[in-house]
Amino acid sequence: MSGRSGGARGWLAAAWLAVAAASALAQATAAVPTAKATFAGGCFWCVEADFDKVPGVISTTSGYTGGTVTNPTYEQVSSKRTGHAEAVQIVYDPAKVSYEQLLDRYWHSIDPTTKDAQFCDHGSPYRTAIFTHDAAQARAAQESLAALQKSKPFKEPIVTEILPAGPFYPAEEYHQDYYRKNPVRYQYYRSACGRDARVKQLWGDKAAVH
Repeated sequence: MSGRSGGARGWLAAAWLAVAAASALAQATAAVPTAKATFAGGCFWCVEADFDKVPGVISTTSGYTGGTVTNPTYEQVSSKRTGHAEAVQIVYDPAKVSYEQLLDRYWHSIDPTTKDAQFCDHGSPYRTAIFTHDAAQARAAQESLAALQKSKPFKEPIVTEILPAGPFYPAEEYHQDYYRKNPVRYQYYRSACGRDARVKQLWGDKAAVH
């Protein structure tokens, strides 16, 4: 009898320890300070894929921002009448990756010389833009733009906008992690659209490509 009750007590103690450990892990995870960055760089499938590879990036969400329509659908945005751009909102750990590093990744994964277009996609939803969430991000974005303009990596002027972040509306679920859910279709689209080829042409060895 005492052996069985002792075993039960031991099992309960182990269970409580497991619960306590899980709770501590959840609290530690929740306590990690995070920040947001929002970039428009043409097709949001590709922008998601480019930033998911960056150490310190916790999550990426495809969505719409920069326009005037509340909770727009993909069809509405594609009509080019909402003012929204396809964009990706990034949640990241500032202790592992800085906003400046994310900016560097962003520039080297887009063509900042084309207005209202990226690669094979044309129209205002595919414009490039940096949507800043505070004064520090705005300053960092302006400084990174100034540095690029000074270095003159290419002859064409940079037309990417830097704007204050406004409401961000997540895109439909089928757009989220599209490159993982539909790898064959995604790779075909990315290659046929000429994204990596153009980025390599612009940035050379610094290009952020697949």
